[in-house]
Amino acid sequence: MSFSTTTQNTTSEPKGVALVTGAAQGIGRAIALRLAADGFDVAVNDISSKFAELEKVKEEIISAGRRAAALPPTWLSMRRLGVMVESVVRELGGLDVMVANASNLQGPARHSSTVFEPDEWDQTFAINVRGVFLCYKYAAKQMIEQGRGGRIIGACSGAGKQGYSYLPDYSSSKFAVRGFLNRVAGEFGKHGDNCECLRSRLTHLPSAAQFAPMANMPHDEFWAMISADGGRYFD
Repeated sequence: MSFSTTTQNTTSEPKGVALVTGAAQGIGRAIALRLAADGFDVAVNDISSKFAELEKVKEEIISAGRRAAALPPTWLSMRRLGVMVESVVRELGGLDVMVANASNLQGPARHSSTVFEPDEWDQTFAINVRGVFLCYKYAAKQMIEQGRGGRIIGACSGAGKQGYSYLPDYSSSKFAVRGFLNRVAGEFGKHGDNCECLRSRLTHLPSAAQFAPMANMPHDEFWAMISADGGRYFD
């Protein structure tokens, strides 16, 4: 496994070590940088095509005075995600916060579930549900072994509470995430591991550029409307 890590002297002991997936841009990047600003050493992960952006996030974390590591994608391999967690522990000294943020919203929005191919559906669930499950599995095992508790956060969405009519695969996967996190919160909580669900709103990412044309609205007007109604346009 390729593992890009940089260590520099810091002015203070870290609050802990965090791992954030899907951290090359958007919400994941913002979470990683906030954790660094709050005093955590941070490992970040994303897909291969975004590794250059991920390296920039790593450098931003280092500039904030924290240690950082950039890791390659591992989503469809249980063994490789386990190795990734082991690498973070070896390089940065443990794992105290896991943010399973990576999510798939790459395909076009659809008007009907009948137009989906099974492979498209499976790809969404492989990243959005299996990926979260594997993050929780290996993070929880490490935190239980450490014996000092921790925090595991899974990225859900408004689509996991009220389905988005144009995104049947994405919405269904986020309902699955929400159900899974509800289940494991009680299991891991008894070990001092706090499990939480992050519900984000629609954000300005490349995958969301398709929504304004679908709504027959200019880009600026569409996003002004999203901001006004709290991102619930597709509820």
